[in-house]
Amino acid sequence: MSGRAEQLRLVEALLFAVAEPIGQEALARHLDEAADIAGLLRELAESYAGRGVNLVRLAGGWTFRTAPDLADKLRVERPVARKLSRAAVETLAVIAYHQPVTRAEIEQIRGVALGKGTIDTLMEAGWVRPKGRRAGPGRPLLWVTTPGFLVHFGLDSLNELPGLDELRAAGLLELTPFILPEQAGEKDAEPEVRIEP
Repeated sequence: MSGRAEQLRLVEALLFAVAEPIGQEALARHLDEAADIAGLLRELAESYAGRGVNLVRLAGGWTFRTAPDLADKLRVERPVARKLSRAAVETLAVIAYHQPVTRAEIEQIRGVALGKGTIDTLMEAGWVRPKGRRAGPGRPLLWVTTPGFLVHFGLDSLNELPGLDELRAAGLLELTPFILPEQAGEKDAEPEVRIEP
């Protein structure tokens, strides 16, 4: 192998080995004093032109970068696993069991105001979407679950959502003992339903 071919291999290896662009002076420390670094870089750049990676000059140094025309084919989207907040889980449950439902109805059922980004989080997950408006004052949006919700939770239809008995059997729903109104001393006493985390 000729001296020039060996120099090309060394420059190529150095360029692949460094994470940041490397300058000609840094390359020169690894080559003979007589090496034509500019010529070697030009030859490598020509050799890589039209390939998947190109030799480019950046920030005063040289580095390999993927070919710009391949950028859209190399974009990788990774799903990010995030835990839903308790408010988001409760909101999703209300929408799933009471759909179509307005924001005010969600708040009434949950008994607390809905946080700013709760529905946005569920929309980003692809589990809820708006579906029309309720006929009434202010014409509020109606919220429903999506086919993505069914897919994620392994359901064929909303009819497969667990009922009270199934939730109780799973330990997710706890009913306090029923107290008759005359026992409680109140006319309108009703059993309390609590959902455990």
